[in-house]
Order: sequence, then structure tokens, then C-alpha cells
Amino acid sequence: VFRSPTLRKNLGWWTIEKEEVDDYELGVAELRLAGFEITGVTVDGRPGVLKRLESLGLPVQMCHFHQIQIVTRYTTRYPRLPAARELLNLARLLPKTDEASFGYWLEEWHKKWQDFLDEKTWDELKKRWRYTHERLRKAYRSLLRHLPYLFTYHHHSDMPNTTNSLDGSFGHLRDKIGVHRGLRWHRKMKLAGGLLGS
Repeated sequence: VFRSPTLRKNLGWWTIEKEEVDDYELGVAELRLAGFEITGVTVDGRPGVLKRLESLGLPVQMCHFHQIQIVTRYTTRYPRLPAARELLNLARLLPKTDEASFGYWLEEWHKKWQDFLDEKTWDELKKRWRYTHERLRKAYRSLLRHLPYLFTYHHHSDMPNTTNSLDGSFGHLRDKIGVHRGLRWHRKMKLAGGLLGS
């Protein structure tokens, strides 16, 4: 689904078997053919999508809510490790800070905890060394990888920093479809299409 948060309207939607990066490019092409001018895109961080949309000449924003969720998934909501607590608190600052400050704090966090992140443990089962804090490393790498896309909205006044407009509309969609329990797949898709267009 492609949605305009300023118009509060879905511009296009497609039923697909499995979400692929190419689907985003095709969606953008179809919207442009329909006469829409795309001034920017806010996405949830699916691997490959950010770079693909950027290659189409579009300003791309990584959703702050989804970025914080990614970090939370790796650190848990209530981390025991001080390094994980600090990184989660840093991620939660995303909507309240700017790119230069956030980049600086992320770099300082990494300097402080680099030795800790490089610790390795012998895995008796796999008979090899592995990083002791692999999940924390993944949380950090996610922030580092997405850093170029976390503050795009600062340069584009009409671009939101979250996909909340779209995600919120899905909640209503689920509720309305849920009222019609027992619908066959093709009827459910027809109902969803009607609701997405309203």
C-alpha cells in the first residue's frame, strides 16, 4: 500500500504473494504513470528497499518507530546490560534530535563499548568462536546502516518520520474485515480493496 499522509488517502495498493524489493519499484512506477509526483518515501526498513528507492532519485526516510522496534527486538524492552540500556535509550531519542548529534552519540557509544562488543565466546555445539553480544552488535549495526535515512525528514517539510498514517489505517482495515468472519479469500480481497479506496 502506498499512502499520502498529507492527503490521508491511499494512492495505490496491490495484492502480492510475497513482498519483494521489486514490488516497491513497480509501485513507484505505477504511481508516477498515474500522474502522482512522489516527493519522498517513508518506509519500515525492509532490507534492500531503502537503497532501491534512493536509486530512483527519491528522498527516503527510515521510520523512527520501526527503527526503535528493531533495536528493542535485539536488546529487549528492559535490557540488563548497561551497553544495551544505553543503546536503547539512544535509539529512543531519534524523534527528538538531529543527525549530527545522533551520529556523534552513536560513535561515542561505539568507542565506549567496542571492546565489549568484540568479546568472543567458544560455541561448544558448533565448535567455533562467536561474538558474545551478537544481538547487541546487530542493534548497533542496524542504527549505523540506517543512519543516512533517519533524518531525511529534516530536509523535507512534508515528509513524516514514521509510517504511522499507513500502519494506523491497517488497524481499522483489520477491524472492519474481522466483522465479516468466514469470508472466502477472493471476497475478503474485494472487501479490502473497497476499504483501501475509501
